[in-house]
Amino acid sequence: MPGAVIRSMPAISRRTRPSAGSDPNNDDEESKVLASPTGEAPKDGPVQLKRRLTLWNGVAIIVGTVVGSGAFVSPTGVLQETRGAPGPALVVWTVSGILSAAGAICYAELGTCLTGEQAGPGAGAGGDYAYIRAAFGPLPAFLRLWVALLIIRPTTQAVVAITFANYAAKPFFAEGGCEPPEDSIRLLAAVCLLFLTAINCISVRWAMKIQVVFTAAKVAALVVIIIAGVIYVATGKESHLTGSFDTPQNFGSICFAFYSGLFAYGGWNYLNFVTEELQEPHKNLPRAILIAMPAITLIYVLTNMAYFIVVPTVEMLASPAVAVSFGYKALGPLAWAVPVFVSLSTFGGVNGILFTSARLFHAGSCQGHLPSLFSFIHVERATPIPALIFTCITSVAMLCVSDVFALINYFSVILWGSSGACVAGLIVLRWTKPDLIRPLRAPLSLAILFLVACSILVIVPTIQNPINTVISLVITLSGVPVYYYCVVRKANSKTQGKCMEKLTYYSQVLLDIIGVEVEEPTQETTKM
Repeated sequence: MPGAVIRSMPAISRRTRPSAGSDPNNDDEESKVLASPTGEAPKDGPVQLKRRLTLWNGVAIIVGTVVGSGAFVSPTGVLQETRGAPGPALVVWTVSGILSAAGAICYAELGTCLTGEQAGPGAGAGGDYAYIRAAFGPLPAFLRLWVALLIIRPTTQAVVAITFANYAAKPFFAEGGCEPPEDSIRLLAAVCLLFLTAINCISVRWAMKIQVVFTAAKVAALVVIIIAGVIYVATGKESHLTGSFDTPQNFGSICFAFYSGLFAYGGWNYLNFVTEELQEPHKNLPRAILIAMPAITLIYVLTNMAYFIVVPTVEMLASPAVAVSFGYKALGPLAWAVPVFVSLSTFGGVNGILFTSARLFHAGSCQGHLPSLFSFIHVERATPIPALIFTCITSVAMLCVSDVFALINYFSVILWGSSGACVAGLIVLRWTKPDLIRPLRAPLSLAILFLVACSILVIVPTIQNPINTVISLVITLSGVPVYYYCVVRKANSKTQGKCMEKLTYYSQVLLDIIGVEVEEPTQETTKM
């Protein structure tokens, strides 16, 4: 591949791995010997991330990151924007699922056609970042990576970890009738992030076991809520799902209702960030999406119907967590289980976000847009330890921000603009690279529908609240000088290179890591 080299680094040789007597089917041996795809000991050459993620691991990543606290909290936001009318709220939940599925199918085409030798090593790794880079060049891709590194990923992880800590601590303070102390919540959130980072550093298999187990637990929790709603009606109790479409609506409020609904579906594109580790991505990526998205939509709609049946509209609008109100009315003495449901759900969400965030930063480093250290992986476990540690540090730092939740509001427009740019890139790549093998071709009408939806979700909030958009654009564009100084002209900074070389050397000694094949920026990759 033109421009692909092994980055120069201190002379730390790759350790010899035992091959004789090793059992490739033994999980313990897998943590000691990094097997090649054929099951043999690896030969000379750079260490690579291994394709260990199965179809059901992929489904667990999508479901586990989508089904977070939104299923328990977002119903209030959707109902408020639809003026307390359950009917339009259910329509918003259904259409939000359809729009998310449409975007996921478009991403499936991008993920399958940019994976493999035809697109170049690592071309499809990194999700949105990789697709924008392939379609529009390195600078727009770097800006997407810059915002993700600076705000989006650490803030999202911090918020989900805080939500986990808040609900995990609630049962211990229930008898006293008080809320958990703020400092204890943030400390527990930090412990959650540190623990999951350690697991992800130790083993991909362990991380995926956590993902699968907690995904199953959160789906089971939502099924319990659905069944409780059915029993509530079957026992002759009054249903509050009446007069659903009597309240008039306006376009602006409906758009903001979709923001709350689509927030609950956030994470549908996260499997695309780890296609480099997915087995048979040309088959398993679209399969995982087609299994996960309809199931999530069905569960969400039925869960919200259960909420509307049991909890009066006025009470829902006054409740910050409608699932808790539902628990008191429908679950009786088992109402204490609802905070446990939410904590289980968010714990698995933190794990999925952490896993995919590290792969995003690893991909950015492999393309020369981040320090080369982030592309290093453990010589035996094949886990991107530096990227994981960096992700954890930035997330824990966000826990110290007093109003971390407000930061997310600034970047809703950027997120949807990024998703729209990726789908626009799908159309561009069909024109500029028609010879790419596309195992899956998303219908053009579906791509246009998603683009229109993204445009509305960007334009309407910008008109109603332009300050948030201006702030997000300023922070995004602050990456332009960083790109030209640290990426395009970094070869001229000898001091910066020496400092980074020392950091890389000591990190290799301490963490037992080694570099993978990465792409140095060339005139082509830095050309505007």
